[in-house]
Amino acid sequence: MKKFLAVLMSAAMLLGLLSLAGCGNANSDPAPTEDDQQTSATKLTTVNEGKLTMSTNAAFPPYEMTDDSGKIVGIDAEVAQAIAEKMGLELQIDDMDFDGALLAAQTGKSDIVMAGVTVNEDRLLVLDFSEPYANGVQVVIVKDGSDVTLDNLGKKKIGTQRGTTGYIMCSDSYGEEQVVAYDDGIAAVKALTNGQVDCVVIDNAPAKELVKANAGLKILETEFANEEYAIGVAKGNTALLEAVNTALKELIADGTVQSISDKYIPADGSTTDKADAPADKTDAPADKTDAPADKAGSNTDTAAE
Repeated sequence: MKKFLAVLMSAAMLLGLLSLAGCGNANSDPAPTEDDQQTSATKLTTVNEGKLTMSTNAAFPPYEMTDDSGKIVGIDAEVAQAIAEKMGLELQIDDMDFDGALLAAQTGKSDIVMAGVTVNEDRLLVLDFSEPYANGVQVVIVKDGSDVTLDNLGKKKIGTQRGTTGYIMCSDSYGEEQVVAYDDGIAAVKALTNGQVDCVVIDNAPAKELVKANAGLKILETEFANEEYAIGVAKGNTALLEAVNTALKELIADGTVQSISDKYIPADGSTTDKADAPADKTDAPADKTDAPADKAGSNTDTAAE
């Protein structure tokens, strides 16, 4: 009888344990997989919740410029707006000097930088880049009647925009003593018209706007360099880069990017009058190059509509 009771109690205990184990399996969540952990680690976040913050230098028409109301417009502004809409975010544009725009994305003060940015080895060390979305041709602006050519460029005083590939390439090719850096292309062209430099190396699209706004200037027929523009994000921000690339590829595939580009740069290569860039847009003197660039930028909150 005692043996029978012992067996009965053991069976009851075993059934109880099995019941508890069954309840535990029913109520507990499965352990997170490696993929789940990776997805959580790369969750998309932005500098300002619900917004895609773009840093730029709005003195680079027709890619970025201000209209009469002070709103930032241009190819980059519209492409960024389309990307933000694809991502379900509101676009915020912060205007600052070119170096500051790059630094803002690098240090996480902006999500992306779009300012006619070309990819080079130095920038790849501190930023990751999207697929290219536009082609940029570097050209040389000179005065009418100038003897400047690509062959004697290294013997001339060259004006450029600080931090741009034009500045980098000219400095590498001809030495820093031959190159003068300005905060933007407008200031560089003003220095040219004042006789402080012999030429200006800058991207073709803004060059056309600047020549149109300043009588007595022309663009040399032979291009200086040919490059591609891309969107910069902080190094290692994989989730943001993938989201930007996904949206950008869709916008290229459906013709949106080309349509925006055609709006500002028609098929004949001329630029439109969406927002002119007159040389007197800046009241700064031509020797502005001696002042150090403001890395922090002005950080104006101009949201594209």
